[in-house]
Amino acid sequence: MVSIAPLSAQEAITLPGRDGLTLKAKLYRPAGSGPFPAIVALHGCGGPWQPRDDDWGHRLAGAGFLVVFTDSFGSRGLGSQCRIKERTIRPRQRAEDAFATAEWLATRSDVNSNRIGLLGWSNGGSTVLSAARRGRGPKGVEFRQTVAFYPGCRVYAEAGNYRTRMPVTILHGLADNWTLAEPCKALPGVRFVGFEGAYHDFDHPDLPLRQRKAALTPEGGGTVTVGTHPEARAGAIREVMTIFGGM
Repeated sequence: MVSIAPLSAQEAITLPGRDGLTLKAKLYRPAGSGPFPAIVALHGCGGPWQPRDDDWGHRLAGAGFLVVFTDSFGSRGLGSQCRIKERTIRPRQRAEDAFATAEWLATRSDVNSNRIGLLGWSNGGSTVLSAARRGRGPKGVEFRQTVAFYPGCRVYAEAGNYRTRMPVTILHGLADNWTLAEPCKALPGVRFVGFEGAYHDFDHPDLPLRQRKAALTPEGGGTVTVGTHPEARAGAIREVMTIFGGM
């Protein structure tokens, strides 16, 4: 079990994005002066400030990481995108937000710019895959490790040309009926970790298993299953701490 140390700061911030965009974000900072390893964290289609985000922010800061949750939707005047089929912002655009956040982190004296990781959930997980592929990246800095929770992988798998430029781990529930695990297993050069019986949002701190509506579903029915899976959650926490601890 990872102990959670007191935080010296948790605050809403803004930082410069690409093309003149101002990015809203939340920063979780460990106690002490640093320099700290840092993690850029990317929310799912529901937008930021979910209980899961706060749980991970506190957990990672307590383990000694400076964490920035970048709000790709609110920064553009958007709300939840989970029930919207024609979205105005895609993972490729959100990857630019991740790059800008990493570049900003690299300027901070309390950040070890050689130890920056990238972490995302669902739509944010798909953004991790976009940000980790060859041919693009942040300027003057790079992610050492990347982790994607239950991303949508179908588009990348069907394209047949997906290649990464850094280590990528996918943590996925094998029972997920919102973003299917099988296409993620097919991605070359990616480490896939599957959890039996786990659905979407399995790492949420306290979400009873339930049905919910969603616009983009594999079979087009519009209904998916979400909820906490305690064993998968515990396994995923161990995986994340081991991966980022080794940066």
